[in-house]
Amino acid sequence: MSIAENIQNIREKIAVSAKKSGRNFEDITLIAVSKTIDVDRIAEAVNSGITNLGENKVQELVDKYPQIQNVNWHLIGHLQTNKVKYIIDKAHLIHSVDSLKLAQEINSHAKRIEKIQNVLIQINISGETTKFGIPQIEVENLLESLQNLDNIRVCGLMTIPPAYATYDENKKLFEICNKLFIDIKAKNNHNICMEYLSMGMSGDFEAAIEMGSNIVRIGTGIFGERNYII
Repeated sequence: MSIAENIQNIREKIAVSAKKSGRNFEDITLIAVSKTIDVDRIAEAVNSGITNLGENKVQELVDKYPQIQNVNWHLIGHLQTNKVKYIIDKAHLIHSVDSLKLAQEINSHAKRIEKIQNVLIQINISGETTKFGIPQIEVENLLESLQNLDNIRVCGLMTIPPAYATYDENKKLFEICNKLFIDIKAKNNHNICMEYLSMGMSGDFEAAIEMGSNIVRIGTGIFGERNYII
């Protein structure tokens, strides 16, 4: 199947899953994860209606940013504090804030360019030591600390489930994250506006949508198997 056909297939599945959760297709943001993908193939996806692109690595986002226009770029991978300065003027949404130190660095650089940077808090919902993200038990304390940072806006949560979890196991983890999202949203804290729940990738996005996700990050499902030599 072509990239355009893959996108149409993903959209149809999103629509079905959204309906199961009482929502519409338009309620779900589809991010095409373009890591390791060449610019020509990314352009093909954009020409098929993709308006949101996600990169895991800062350098790839920086390199591709001037070559692909009229899209929102998302930084979805781990972000080191010393690389914030390179993407602060480029990232529509940073999905991977997992510490006060990183949030402070983003806030500082955003202030310098007079920007309010939208971010998501990355939750390590499974407790895996190999995964980035803040433990669920520490989320409330982090959010409390972030309320004094005027140049960031916490727009929601992001999580990545275990790579080899079953469909049902993923659903349970997504459900936990959704409950946390709802609980935080109910508190209506300063500069925290729980709008986005970023859960679900190529192998589990349907379960994620059914459990409340409104952002899905699809790479292989759109571009096929990746070439990791770049």
